[in-house]
Amino acid sequence: MEEVVIIGAGPCGLSAALELQKIGIEPLIIEKESVVHSIYLYPTHLQFFSTPELLEIGNYPFSTPNEKPTRLEALTYYRNVANRSKLRIRPYHKVTTIQAQSDGTYALTVEDRFKHTSTVITKYVVVATGYFDYPNLLGIPGEQLPKVTHYFREAHPYTGTKVAVIGGSNSAIDAAMELLRVGADVTVIYRGETYSPIIKPWVRPIFESMVNKGRITMLFRSHVTRISESTITVSKNGLEEQLDNDFVLALTGFRPDRSMLREAGVAFQDDGEIPVFNPDTMETSSPGLYIAGVIASGRNANEVFIETGRMHGRFIANHIASK
Repeated sequence: MEEVVIIGAGPCGLSAALELQKIGIEPLIIEKESVVHSIYLYPTHLQFFSTPELLEIGNYPFSTPNEKPTRLEALTYYRNVANRSKLRIRPYHKVTTIQAQSDGTYALTVEDRFKHTSTVITKYVVVATGYFDYPNLLGIPGEQLPKVTHYFREAHPYTGTKVAVIGGSNSAIDAAMELLRVGADVTVIYRGETYSPIIKPWVRPIFESMVNKGRITMLFRSHVTRISESTITVSKNGLEEQLDNDFVLALTGFRPDRSMLREAGVAFQDDGEIPVFNPDTMETSSPGLYIAGVIASGRNANEVFIETGRMHGRFIANHIASK
């Protein structure tokens, strides 16, 4: 039997494991992909908004010559931390159910890449599953077409094409700028009245300049109502317009999947989005079952990021130590 199982090997799951090591527990981390898979899914040339010290876990320094670290530097950092601390990670295994047992333990059903299942019994469970696998869908006709994606990796495949970017956050603005550099015809479609206040301050003036010069088309108070093979339909102020289009990047954000917590009997707050948990210990309404990272947030997943979610592991370790 395991003492603690952590579900998810993202930065917050790794941080929780390192904090547990400090109190003498060697947790088992079960990860359905690779270590920090969510960061791997970030755009290839992404640069973090946070400074390196705000991304550090386990007192391991994050060294970089850049003021803001890059995706590649973050992958290297977290991978090296996991290796140096000898964390027990079982990659490419997915926990499908969490079941409370009569003796106070939990039984986890685990599935590997080939659909073989096994059971892991543990005294404590930490759910740190992130959110990057569950995009906020548009719910419109044509969203299932192969020209539509909710992930942006890099701009090269879109060279010389007409691309619609849906959204107004940093991910949408960064994608639009990269697309412009490779010669794509870029239209950004955003429901907001004006530019989002969360856009990186060093990026916004450059982006606005490109819009003002007509190199990027920016449509405010607009949303896409239909996607076809060669066009999109955009609604603005009640009027619809059809635009020629080759690709759609629906960069509308992501949401955590909390279904496994519900099935495990965890209570939820009135909005049905946030699990009931003690913010001082991160323990849910199910004794011995904890949450860490973005899964503790509401509809806005940006409420919890690495720099705040990495602290959850300390609360959890302190609570388990007190038991």
